[in-house]
Amino acid sequence: MPATPEELRVLGLDPGSRITGYGVIEFRTGQWRHVAHGCIAVPPESAIAARLRWIFERLSELLALHRPAEVAVERVFVNRNVDSALKLGQARGAALCAVPHELPLFEYAPRAVKLALVGSGAAEKPQVAHMVRTMLGLEGRLAADAADALAVALCHAHSRQLARLAGACAVRSIGSGSSR
Repeated sequence: MPATPEELRVLGLDPGSRITGYGVIEFRTGQWRHVAHGCIAVPPESAIAARLRWIFERLSELLALHRPAEVAVERVFVNRNVDSALKLGQARGAALCAVPHELPLFEYAPRAVKLALVGSGAAEKPQVAHMVRTMLGLEGRLAADAADALAVALCHAHSRQLARLAGACAVRSIGSGSSR
């Protein structure tokens, strides 16, 4: 992973089959700052193919609008409900397909994101949202999916800085030259 440039924009994603959270942060003047966040909500009662297309198209628009240099995505959490896990995996696949092949793509386990932000891999969602608001100086309530996406982006930012300090790659890339 190259050293942090003067400016770097990261898109964090928290994929979901009904709601996909996104968060954009930027490194400028020596610190990370908030650019944008929100949720991509699929139209209610749409078929799975329509949901996946919706996620792909909205993320493609976000990528064109915010032009991130890197993308960080939360790794799929394996649930006991097989049907839910399959739908989540499909939504994640639609999100990953929207990311151009040349754009570096990194993934993080949910526990790693919580550990990076809160100091505990077992942290609750409100704790993560609180740390996101504190670290980025945001006011008010954040939607859970948007807070999770910003948390993924911040986890990537921290991992990037640690890798630079250690002189080694501390995160696993799933893009740019490797097969997805």
